[in-house]
Amino acid sequence: MSLPKLSLVTRTQVANAALKDGTVKPKLFVPEFVEVDPLIAAFRRMVRGHEFDICEMAITTYMAAKAYKKPMTAIPVFIVRAFHHGAILVNKKAGVTKPSDLAGKKVGVNRGYTVTTGVWARGIMQDEYGLDLNKVTWVLSGDEHVAEYKAPANVVPMEAGKKMEDMLISGELAAAIGVSVDHPDVGVLIPNAEEAGFAALKATGHYPINHLIVIKDELIAAHPGLAADVFNAFSQAKNIYVENLKAGKVELKGDAKMHKRVLDITGKDPVPYGIAANRMNVENLIAHAKSQGILSGNEKIEDLFAKETLDLVG
Repeated sequence: MSLPKLSLVTRTQVANAALKDGTVKPKLFVPEFVEVDPLIAAFRRMVRGHEFDICEMAITTYMAAKAYKKPMTAIPVFIVRAFHHGAILVNKKAGVTKPSDLAGKKVGVNRGYTVTTGVWARGIMQDEYGLDLNKVTWVLSGDEHVAEYKAPANVVPMEAGKKMEDMLISGELAAAIGVSVDHPDVGVLIPNAEEAGFAALKATGHYPINHLIVIKDELIAAHPGLAADVFNAFSQAKNIYVENLKAGKVELKGDAKMHKRVLDITGKDPVPYGIAANRMNVENLIAHAKSQGILSGNEKIEDLFAKETLDLVG
């Protein structure tokens, strides 16, 4: 009997290359890769239209989707990670020398309030630098992928016709998260941001997760073992990459450069899959999502992932 063909959206990157080029083949299905550019458009199409069978998704978008009972469930394949200390830009004339100085000011957030980079960056400013997030007015340049989500009262939309980058340059915004601005009056808020991220990794194990993989609930119900098969396929592809990274066979640029630094610091797999190796960082993100008004219930890590993948190690 022929295997079912399932649509799968995941941007080609170092950790999934062996899956995308066919070196690794799932056992229970044939992936039909769908390319969506920009990838964030796929998140919205999946959340709002349930358009794909399997889809890469920003983790806090997924958390919000799950809270509103969207018919999809994640597997603990954490395919994209990044440090976000450098994601916060500041107007140098705003009188802000450290994150706690942003209390009482307006701070831009690129796209929606639930965007993962914004959640992690706000968590960093709160946990490491003592910023009271409730004393900041967060100004959004877009809406949320999960249309039903309602943000806290101190989260407001940007005025129509304005650009966040211009508002930051002019000083209308004291700072902004997730934007790119090349102007002499704008700089990174946290000094030596890249090293600050690695220092946090060394000190506390802080290693933010950005993207994971979700599967339609109807497929998980109809095909026992599918969630584990998807997990194993992504894990096999990732392990090929990590072995090549350890052997010095990978060009150290982009994600690979970061992964090599993480490998050197921790001595462990820099792209770990499965709950066991990632529990602390996922639970930290859940806690941030709750404190920032994105989750409101008693969500636990086990509620977010397919049951058959809870004990898998990748």
